[in-house]
Amino acid sequence: MSETTADTTELTSQYSAQVAGDLERNLKEQERLSGEIEALQAQLAAVRHDHTVLVNIQQALGITAEPVAEPAATVPSPRKKATATGTGKQTATKKTTTTGRKRTTKKTAAKAPATSSPRPTLVELVREHLAAQTEPRSAAEVTTALAEQHPDRAIKTTVVRTTLEGLVAKNHAQRTKQGSSVFYTAPDAEEQPTSGEQPA
Repeated sequence: MSETTADTTELTSQYSAQVAGDLERNLKEQERLSGEIEALQAQLAAVRHDHTVLVNIQQALGITAEPVAEPAATVPSPRKKATATGTGKQTATKKTTTTGRKRTTKKTAAKAPATSSPRPTLVELVREHLAAQTEPRSAAEVTTALAEQHPDRAIKTTVVRTTLEGLVAKNHAQRTKQGSSVFYTAPDAEEQPTSGEQPA
């Protein structure tokens, strides 16, 4: 009887050691994969940000390109089951899903301008705004006015400035410098008050 008990105890200790080793390897593998997923998601976020910037620049230049079908690659959340020892892993999983949601909204925001063709382009909005003004406007002033008129659009000063410079290059707007500041006007509005600016 004592031999059987000793064998059982020895087997139990062997299995316990093996299971403990397997668990440790499993946790290390989870950590490694979580690190890789986070790195890939960071790269994906950077690439999506670049895509958004390029779409904005394309809009600013007035180029209407055919909508490009974006890859529907969504990063799946890890298939880890919560264990008693995996409290650190659960926070990593929560981070992953939250950032995934944020990126999805960026993706739809970037895709929206390309698909909604009846909406006026930024170039048209800037040109119309300049035509309605009696005095020169800076890029920041144009951005503020357009952001108030179109709160649904994310209008940035850098994109508006690029748009204004594009209009100047096509002779659809004129640029004037006053000190270190640059102001823009519609060509007709600039030709009329050349002698003196009209007060607002």
